[in-house]
Amino acid sequence: MSLMERRLQLLLDAARYDKIATEARQSGRSVAAVIREAIDNRFPDDDAARRMRGARELLEMTAQPGDVAGESPSELKEAYAEALEESLS
Repeated sequence: MSLMERRLQLLLDAARYDKIATEARQSGRSVAAVIREAIDNRFPDDDAARRMRGARELLEMTAQPGDVAGESPSELKEAYAEALEESLS
């Protein structure tokens, strides 16, 4: 969303405000920006949800690199050497 078109008044207790204000100060952002980010994280759009699913799937596939044949660096190096040897023959 590039254009802010709605104004919202939000009442927070001191503990919640302190958490948000601390994050804003540490990250160099405004309190409003921290709240908008929290909303976006809780209610992602379809593209963001799709990207998150893809990222999770990628992390699951690469969590244990030795589990899949040809995935470890030594196996890749061996496969490359074999392919190079075949092409020179």
